[in-house]
Amino acid sequence: MAENGVGRPEKLVVIGGSTGSIDVLLSVLPMVQVPLTGAAIVIVVHRKNTADSALSAVLALRTSLPVHEVDDKDLVQPGHIYLAPADYHLLFEHDGTFSLDDSEKINYSRPSIDVTFESAADVYGPAVVGIILSGANADGTEGFRAIKQAGGILVAQRPDTAQVGYMPNQAILHTPVDHILSIEQIGAFINGGKG
Repeated sequence: MAENGVGRPEKLVVIGGSTGSIDVLLSVLPMVQVPLTGAAIVIVVHRKNTADSALSAVLALRTSLPVHEVDDKDLVQPGHIYLAPADYHLLFEHDGTFSLDDSEKINYSRPSIDVTFESAADVYGPAVVGIILSGANADGTEGFRAIKQAGGILVAQRPDTAQVGYMPNQAILHTPVDHILSIEQIGAFINGGKG
C-alpha cells in the first residue's frame, strides 16, 4: 500500500448489517477500546429513508470514540466511527475522503453494503477488515468477495447468534470467511484480539 497520507487510517473496519444489526452494534461498540490502533470504523446499516441522525446519537452513547454520520467529502480519520447516512451509498475516495451517491438501490438498499465494501476494497486493499452482521438479505456478499480478492480480512457474525442469520450465512456460503464470531468475539477482534 502507498505511504499513508496525513491522518489516513492504518486499518479500515467496515461493518454491514440489516435487521437485528443495531442491537449487535450496541453490544459491540462499548467493547471497542481506545486507542484503536490506527483504525477507522465505518458502519453501513439498512434503515428507513426518513431516518434522522438519531441513530448516530444512540451509537455515540455506547462508545468513547467520536461518532459521525458521514457528509460528502468528510475526511476518514483513525479512531473515529462513521455511519452511512440513510438513502445514500457510501464510497471511499483515494484522497482519504468519503463521497455520497444517490444512484439506484442495490439489493433493494441504499446505502448498499456491497457498494461500500467494494469501494473500501478498491481504495484500502489489504488494510480492510469487513464484518457482516445480522440481516435478512444477501447485501454484502459481493462486497465480501471484493475485500477477500484485495487481500483484506473477513468476519461474519455467527448466524446462530444473529436475530436474522440470512445475511451472515450468505456471506459464509459464498466467500471463504476468515472468522465466524459471536457478538462478544467481534468486539475482541476489533480490538486486535483473535476473537
